[in-house]
Amino acid sequence: MHFPCSDTWLEGLLADDCPGLDLTVELLGIAAASGVMRFAPKADCTISGVEEAGLLLRKCGLSVSRTAANGDRLAAGRQCLEATGPAAALHRGWKLAQTLMEYMTGIATRAAHMVEQAHTANPAVRVAVTRKNFPGAKTICLEAAMNGGAIIHRQNLSDSILIFDQHRVFLPGEQQTSLRSVAAMMDKLRAKAPERKVSAEVDTFDDALLVAEAGIDIVQCEKFDCETLAATVGAVRALRDDIVILAAGGVNGGNAAQYAATGVDVLVTSWPYFGKPADIKVVMEKAP
Repeated sequence: MHFPCSDTWLEGLLADDCPGLDLTVELLGIAAASGVMRFAPKADCTISGVEEAGLLLRKCGLSVSRTAANGDRLAAGRQCLEATGPAAALHRGWKLAQTLMEYMTGIATRAAHMVEQAHTANPAVRVAVTRKNFPGAKTICLEAAMNGGAIIHRQNLSDSILIFDQHRVFLPGEQQTSLRSVAAMMDKLRAKAPERKVSAEVDTFDDALLVAEAGIDIVQCEKFDCETLAATVGAVRALRDDIVILAAGGVNGGNAAQYAATGVDVLVTSWPYFGKPADIKVVMEKAP
């Protein structure tokens, strides 16, 4: 698990889902009955959230046995988590643990697919996920993507300098003029933040050359078709071999290999976040 999972966060999830009595369990009079609960994916996957689910179930007071770690490749039907204890505790943790694993495993499996596809064309390319994750769920989204082999493009606005067109509209002049203003500001930007690399998003071949000539550290090519992107990579590398080139905008599991083949260093994507959760089967049994 890459990110810390605090007691406060776990307790908050449990309090939100079961703020008082589990009315069904209480009315049935089964709270004290002992049982066991087992989790396994229904399809081959890259599992994620199993470590968080284990902590969550322990927080319910259950004894937990975990046979897989976040990022493991699991075959369909392979058990990854087991919890034993009273029915009240089993039911309290059941849906939270299952749902957490399903959403995170869906993200991790898509990320792993994208990394695998990209590496068929360019083993050195990295797949980096953006901060366009569901608000409030950043940590688990990033954790899941990393479990699938992705890296983090930007964790937040405070960790990197990335100049978008939406920044440049506030600079003097027209769009092209404002891009030249950014190019002219390179020395000032570095003086203000000497420990940081400076990156800018561009959407044309000419703009990529402009910022490369100005000394930008990282150029992010937004929504380039693969042919234009390959030409851009060749031209930029001819100017400078130290620049890092990113492809962003529309890069997904279906076209990752084509984009990787252009020679870029990083594929920037939000694609793993958006899709169907995995299906995790839960079996609950009464102890003999």
